[in-house]
Amino acid sequence: MQDSAKREPGHGDAPASRRPTVAVIIPAYNEQDAVRATVQQVRYALEGASVSHEIVVVNDGSSDDTMAEARAGGARVIDLRDNNGYGFALKAGIETTDSDLVAILDADGTYPPDALPTMVRMAGSCDMVVGDRGSGMKNVPIIRRPAKWLLGVLASFLARRRINDVNSGLRVFRRPALVRFIALLPDGYSFTTTITLCMLASGLAVHYHPIAYGRRIGHSKIKARHFFKFVFLVFRLTVIFRPLRVFLPLGLLLVAGGALYALFGSSVASLSGAAGLLFGAGLIVLSIGVWAESVARARLPRSREDSYSVGGP
Repeated sequence: MQDSAKREPGHGDAPASRRPTVAVIIPAYNEQDAVRATVQQVRYALEGASVSHEIVVVNDGSSDDTMAEARAGGARVIDLRDNNGYGFALKAGIETTDSDLVAILDADGTYPPDALPTMVRMAGSCDMVVGDRGSGMKNVPIIRRPAKWLLGVLASFLARRRINDVNSGLRVFRRPALVRFIALLPDGYSFTTTITLCMLASGLAVHYHPIAYGRRIGHSKIKARHFFKFVFLVFRLTVIFRPLRVFLPLGLLLVAGGALYALFGSSVASLSGAAGLLFGAGLIVLSIGVWAESVARARLPRSREDSYSVGGP
């Protein structure tokens, strides 16, 4: 990461008693019209609940007055010269803080900062708390809703549970549970989808908290092409965390193809070769899937305490 995003010398050595309870990371790219109010609302909400906190706005190469507005609101600002992406900005902010909890919040005015105190309390009994937009998703443009629905179906297939909101931008994490997946988290908009799937597929505790989702101030940065990246991401994470969800159906399909070919093949010569090839390929795919599943299971934490031992402050 750039020098402006690096931790200051000695910052990570602060005594636990001096660390804030939660660091709120707000990525911002050309959000001059909303970022100051967002910062102020976060501060009012956490101060009102007597939650010690730090607010960090990561100015992701904005070409407007986002940085000045964030500072005017009272946030510490990390200024990135280039527009590196939503996930990159979040990781830059996470790297420069050392609180026990990490919260993320969009700068566009869509997420309610007053939900943070409750979510911080909930994080005492789980690894991640997600702001569930629920019926508030009606504020999402109609043209994007089918893609969001399909993404949710695919993500639920991987996690083996219904996911209320796969890519909400309002979350509170226990830091050790978050940082163990940092290497897998992308620099783009799929950051939130990825961390959702990583935690759920790893068996960590994820709670959803209903929130009111508002209309954004300014223009959305998400494009139609991002949907295809999300789909590929879900497939990739399925192979990493739940490989049998991919290899089992494929292996069984090949074995079934071999059986059908053996029953309805047109000639004995082609029968043995094609059927044998399909059977063999199916068995190989199933074997790879079983091996990959064993490796994935061995990497999963056996308990929440195990997850806290990795990368904690």
